Amino acid sequence: MRLRQLLFITLFLASTTAMAQVRGGERAFEFLRLSNSPHISALGGLSVINPAKDVMMSTANPALLRPRFHTNLGLNYNLYYAGTRVTNMYYAHHVKKLNTTFGLGIQYLNYGDFTRTNTLGQVVGEAQAVDYAITLTASRSYLEKWRYGASVKMANSQLIGEGSFALLMDVGIAYADTVKQLYAGLAVKNAGYQLDKYTAGADAQPLPLDVQIGVMKKFNKAPFAISVLAHHLYQWDIRYDNPADRQDNILIISDTTTTTEEKSYFADKLFRHFVFALDMNLGKRLEISVGYNHLRRSELALAEVKGISGFSYGAGLYLNKFTIHFARSHYHLAGAFNQIGFNFQMNKFFGLGKNGRKINWSDKYANSY
Repeated sequence: MRLRQLLFITLFLASTTAMAQVRGGERAFEFLRLSNSPHISALGGLSVINPAKDVMMSTANPALLRPRFHTNLGLNYNLYYAGTRVTNMYYAHHVKKLNTTFGLGIQYLNYGDFTRTNTLGQVVGEAQAVDYAITLTASRSYLEKWRYGASVKMANSQLIGEGSFALLMDVGIAYADTVKQLYAGLAVKNAGYQLDKYTAGADAQPLPLDVQIGVMKKFNKAPFAISVLAHHLYQWDIRYDNPADRQDNILIISDTTTTTEEKSYFADKLFRHFVFALDMNLGKRLEISVGYNHLRRSELALAEVKGISGFSYGAGLYLNKFTIHFARSHYHLAGAFNQIGFNFQMNKFFGLGKNGRKINWSDKYANSY
C-alpha cells in the first residue's frame, strides 16, 4: 500500500466516523483512551511522534512500530483510581520476508468486585466489571523517512450483568528526518463500530474516536526534545458547556428570562486541543519526561485551587537488556496515579535454539528510526 493511499484511508476514517461522535462521557469503550505506557503517560497521555526506544510507543501510533523492536516485550501496570487495576502487554516481531513488523497487544482493566442487590436492597450475589482489548498491528517503511501502519482492535466489555463487543481500527503515519532531528506523526484512533450492544435492540453507541497530529524536535547540541501534539481534530469546540459560564438576565416587565454567554473562550477552546511535552536525557541511560495536557487541567482542576492538575512526569532507565519506565499523572487535586513498565529484549534473554533460527529470533536491527 502506497503512502498516499494510506493518507486517503486515514482521512476517510476520520471524516466518516466523526459524524457520529458526541462529547461528555457518552461514548462506549472509553478505556481505549487510556495510555498503555508510562512513557506516554509522562508526556501528557498522548504521543504519535516519539521515536524513543520503547516498544509501547507503538500503542499510540501503529506507524511507530519498527524493526528495532524485534522480539521486544512490554509489560505495564497502572495503579489507577478507586482500586481499578490496569495491565498492558505488547510484543513485536519483525518478519524479513515480508519486510513488515507485527505487534500483538493486550489491554486489561479490572474494576473490582461488586455486590448485586434487588430492588429491596437484599444481596443476591457478587459480580465483576472488566474491560479488555486485543490489538493486532502491522507496520512498514516507505522510502527513507516514512513509515505507515494499522492496528485492528477487538474490544470487549463486561460490566456486571451487561456486555458489549466492538471492532475498531487505528491507522497512522510517521515521518523522521534523523539529520535535522525532526519528527512528525498522524493517527486516526478507535474508528469502528459497536457490534454487540449493552442493551439488545438499542442503537450502537459512539466510540472514542480521535484524530491526532504532532511534531517533535530534537537538538544536536542540547540533551532534550520538545513536542507539540493536537488531538480531537475533527471537532473544534470540545469545551464543556458549563452552566456557570452563562448569565441569566431577568426582564421584569415581560416576565421572561434570557440566557447569554458572556465570553467566546476562543483561546481556551484552542488550547484544549494541545498537549505539550519535554524529554530530557541525563546521560545515555536516564531520561526524564514532562507533559502538560490543557484539556485535562481545564476539565478536572478546581476553579479555586488548580494545583498541578493536567501535568505529568516520569523517568526511564535504559539498560542493555531491558528498560524501566515510571510515570505519575495528576488529573485532579485530590490525587494522582502511578504507572510502571518494563520492556524486555527477549532475544537477549532466550536463544530458542533451532526454532529461534527458523523465525530469525536472534536477528538484530539498527537503532535508527
